[in-house]
Amino acid sequence: MKKFAIAAATATALTLTMANAAFAQTTQATQAPMMLAAGEVTEAKEDVSDTWITTKVKADLLTEKGIPGTDIKVETNKGVVSLSSMTVLTDAQKTTAVAIAKKIKGVKAVSADGLKSE
Repeated sequence: MKKFAIAAATATALTLTMANAAFAQTTQATQAPMMLAAGEVTEAKEDVSDTWITTKVKADLLTEKGIPGTDIKVETNKGVVSLSSMTVLTDAQKTTAVAIAKKIKGVKAVSADGLKSE
């Protein structure tokens, strides 16, 4: 239960931080409203989707037994998840981390090139 609470708090903090950055980028008062609606809203949806994917992958890594979820960095760009870590992982941990990321809705591909393994 405690692990779930930590994961939920982390996911919430990541979501708020990343969503704030995504929405700050789309606010441009100098553009006409129609231009903003036509071009920037699509970009905002993409950013929020990537944010959601990143948060979900990170939360799932944190709650998985045997995976050092706090040591794995997760980044998402247009549905492609990149995993990296300064901590050395076993091949089994690396495989599990990739499998966790791949099962998240919206993930198009997973790159684990940044994960150090034994």
